[in-house]
Amino acid sequence: MRRTWLRELLGMLAAAALAVLTVSVVASTARSELLFRDGDSLVVALFTRSVLAGDALDWAMSSVLFLPESVMFAVLDLLNPADVNGVLAASAVVNLLALYGALRLVAGRQRPGAAPVAWALVGLGAFGVLAMTETSASRDAMELASLLLTTTYYSASVVAVVATVGLLRRALERDGHHSGLLIALGLIAAASTLSNPLYAVWATVPIAVILTVLVVRERRRAPLFVMLAVLLVGTAVGLIARLPFGPWIANTGAEYAQPARWAQSLVYYGDLVALRLSTPLGVLGCTLSIALLVIAVWRSVRAQNRATRLVATAAWVIPLLVAVGAIALGTHAARYLQPLAFAPVLALVAAPGALTIPPRIARQLAAVGAAVLVAGGAISIPRLVAAAHAPDADLACVTDWVEASGRTGAGQFWTVRLPKLHLDDPGQLVQVDHQLRGYAWLVNRADFEVAEVSFLVEDATSVKWQLPVSAVPDEVIGCGRYQILDFGEAKLPLGPQRS
Repeated sequence: MRRTWLRELLGMLAAAALAVLTVSVVASTARSELLFRDGDSLVVALFTRSVLAGDALDWAMSSVLFLPESVMFAVLDLLNPADVNGVLAASAVVNLLALYGALRLVAGRQRPGAAPVAWALVGLGAFGVLAMTETSASRDAMELASLLLTTTYYSASVVAVVATVGLLRRALERDGHHSGLLIALGLIAAASTLSNPLYAVWATVPIAVILTVLVVRERRRAPLFVMLAVLLVGTAVGLIARLPFGPWIANTGAEYAQPARWAQSLVYYGDLVALRLSTPLGVLGCTLSIALLVIAVWRSVRAQNRATRLVATAAWVIPLLVAVGAIALGTHAARYLQPLAFAPVLALVAAPGALTIPPRIARQLAAVGAAVLVAGGAISIPRLVAAAHAPDADLACVTDWVEASGRTGAGQFWTVRLPKLHLDDPGQLVQVDHQLRGYAWLVNRADFEVAEVSFLVEDATSVKWQLPVSAVPDEVIGCGRYQILDFGEAKLPLGPQRS
């Protein structure tokens, strides 16, 4: 028992080192824009800080409520409330640690002839390599692994899908007769669907297909029926539990499905893949993903038991069905295809057999590997801290001016969200469109109670203003990539809200 706990502890420490190393590499590239500054990526930070500040809450969210992500961010923020970039960096590390925990669950129990801790680490390492090959600043690139490092792009759903496969595997290993595992499965399905209905697309539908096929093939069908029922009921409960949050859901996501545009969707995703293959790192990442898919298919064919077959099959069926479904529905968002990055990694933990290496050599290899990971993690910490705290004189110029003014201004979505997050009072900047209508999207609608503003913040992403009243700024303050249009005593009325 003591050796088992020691092995698990060392595995978690190694996973932490891998996580820090991965985040530090990604944060040192242009991808840091997505981690620390992108307008979409800041919704959880803005929401959580609004809750912790005790603001009146009337949020306009997308179809995703970000509930697990917000709880995790709140805990980290309470530990270090003065450093939001530090919290975002810590969140990225925690997300990878959570993925390791889910992979460890999938790898199964520690037993003779198995090395689940080692293979879970291999899986996390493979995912980390995928993330480290992704270096663009674009949220729409076919660079899917690094999206897990953000607080916004469905990190909780990614972990939940992997954990779901892990719980099913554990239940199958016990012939389905374990009420605790089934209760956990139902709770994860319900909570994940409540927070993000994409869970139903990424997990419930493809896993239901897999379980149905197993029901047809296997003789002992009762446990499979029970697990399928728990998964479906949990998902249904989660969907029903979303009803009270209806006033917060500004977009159900239904309009994103446009089946008539499936051909354009196919071209769109094809172009993203071509762009990904245009760089050596992109070729490396795609090659690794394809290799994992091949391993998954091979292991699903050669599986010796139902538990292994379930995991290996999920590793290639989930990404296949998600990709086909995304194209068939005519979607145009790379983030919906994240299972193509994380699901194939399941192939590495489907059959976590111990390698036949002499014990002495195995201990030496483990010691060397641990030393390398510890050294890599230690070296990566200063690098990550430097990336998270890279000076941004333009941002500081805006926030300093706004706070010194003591007034309320406005800006458009992609412009205003970063300065808004870094203000002591985020309510000093209101999110509007180019016609000065309140833009109720991923923001607290309580901000619009001010009714009027006296300055505007703009940058290269801002659409040309069409103000509701004739006004000329008294002064234009240059802040590098930003400009502040100060109207002095003039008041610009906010128009009606839109989303």
